[in-house]
Amino acid sequence: MSERISVLGSTGSIGTQSLAVIKHLGLSVSSLAAGSNIRLLEEQARDFKPSLVAVFDENAARELKTKLSDTFVRVASGLEGIVEAAGDGSDTVITAMSGAAGLIPTMAAIEKKKRIALANKETLVCAGSIVMATAGKYGAEIIPVDSEHSAIFQCLNGQGGGLSRILLTASGGPFLGKSRAELQNVRKEDALRHPNWSMGRKITIDSATLMNKGLEYIEAMHLFGAAPERIKVLIHPQSVIHSMVEFTDGSVIAQCGLPDMKLPIQYALTYPKRLRSLTEAPDFTKSALTFLEPDLNAFPCLKTAMEVAKRGGTAAAVMNAANEEAVNLFLQDRIGFNEIYEKVVFALENVKSVKDANLEEILSADRQARELVRKA
Repeated sequence: MSERISVLGSTGSIGTQSLAVIKHLGLSVSSLAAGSNIRLLEEQARDFKPSLVAVFDENAARELKTKLSDTFVRVASGLEGIVEAAGDGSDTVITAMSGAAGLIPTMAAIEKKKRIALANKETLVCAGSIVMATAGKYGAEIIPVDSEHSAIFQCLNGQGGGLSRILLTASGGPFLGKSRAELQNVRKEDALRHPNWSMGRKITIDSATLMNKGLEYIEAMHLFGAAPERIKVLIHPQSVIHSMVEFTDGSVIAQCGLPDMKLPIQYALTYPKRLRSLTEAPDFTKSALTFLEPDLNAFPCLKTAMEVAKRGGTAAAVMNAANEEAVNLFLQDRIGFNEIYEKVVFALENVKSVKDANLEEILSADRQARELVRKA
């Protein structure tokens, strides 16, 4: 069980919920890291009294340093500061930074043999083979925080093998049942209204396009050593069953819970123990549980991610980077909803994929894809 925690991305949705869980469990915070939200970072620093706070934006870091001058909290800046926060005196690092920016700090924490409470799926999407091999080399423990991967992790505990298929569930997002033509002119305000989950803006848009499930598909491959053909996506609108595992004897084990990220966050911190949480158990008399096949014509981002999973190499890093940039453009009202997919495909067609890529080649592919989408 964890005792001292570093939270990377502490001002985001997962980060703030992680701190609520940490307070509930009575654990201590060693360091905090975020991008530029110094107002909230200052509040968190005064509340949790970490020894180090890292701010990616250097101007914001200077301002925060002044604001915290009456405390013993040290302020670091830039990527170097985030990496330092990842490798400090904690035993567990919650990697809740959004996007591919979480890759380098996560690798730094792995090399320090930390327990990684992994909430940054893009780390495994971009460099899953390298990350998992490095974790094996250093003996770092990776416990997934994504609700679906936490569910799979829990379903596999103590089963002694026999995995047949992973059944990866998805809510379907706010546009479940709509055709691609109907999605042509949807507004960002509509895309940001997720029916079940309260999440950050980027992941909420990814849930609307089903790209989030595509990223989770690739993440599951790396986390659980599963070939693509052994992972099936199911639409489950109620978000009560967070994922299931089918075994060779025909048994299926599911993990259920209310759609509340504090539950998988706590499990990643307390594993293998289970302690009373802030989340109630679901009442199965309240609603029926239903399942559907995903509509890959209406939501082609999922189909593309599943195809990219089979390609390997740097293709997943290109797809992820292009998607991050395209989502940002959509949130700025500069492109339409369906154009997110088109930007992703454009990048995949125009950035050369490298097989058996090293970390430098993965980061280069990421940069190329971003530049291409910004200029297109």
